[in-house]
Amino acid sequence: MAGNVFLAQVQLSRQSARQLLDAAFAFARKGELPPLTAVVLDAGGNPVAAEREDGCSPLRWPVANGKAYAALGIGVSSGTTGERNRERPAFLAAVAEASGGRFVPVAGGVLILDDDQRILGAVGISGASSADDQAAAIAGIEAAGWQAGLEPETVSDP
Repeated sequence: MAGNVFLAQVQLSRQSARQLLDAAFAFARKGELPPLTAVVLDAGGNPVAAEREDGCSPLRWPVANGKAYAALGIGVSSGTTGERNRERPAFLAAVAEASGGRFVPVAGGVLILDDDQRILGAVGISGASSADDQAAAIAGIEAAGWQAGLEPETVSDP
């Protein structure tokens, strides 16, 4: 048939991403956090869903996206990457350059894992403290039925 295309396999659906965002925002409202921006990326780093709450400043989206991308790019949460490499600013700067500026190694970017601990994507959240951003990300991931990838059992420093 002319005009048909093959469809890509979907590992992280838009519906699941929306459920994740809604739960993360509900967590934030319950905790009376400042307005958040959240970005859900698939395993290839492509946006599946993104949203900002009313009152967010314009840089929240690129920061949230960068947190999610940092988690995907290194394979651990964005906060873990930042902590592990605190004494290696040249490494962090090089990775930020290699990623075209899409790398934010600060807590708030969390991997989305399936039941077999495989990466399906990542969520990045910005707007509150880094710890609160990460807590909202975890709440969203778990509410959507996935596992939050915070610390693999065995990983050497990147």
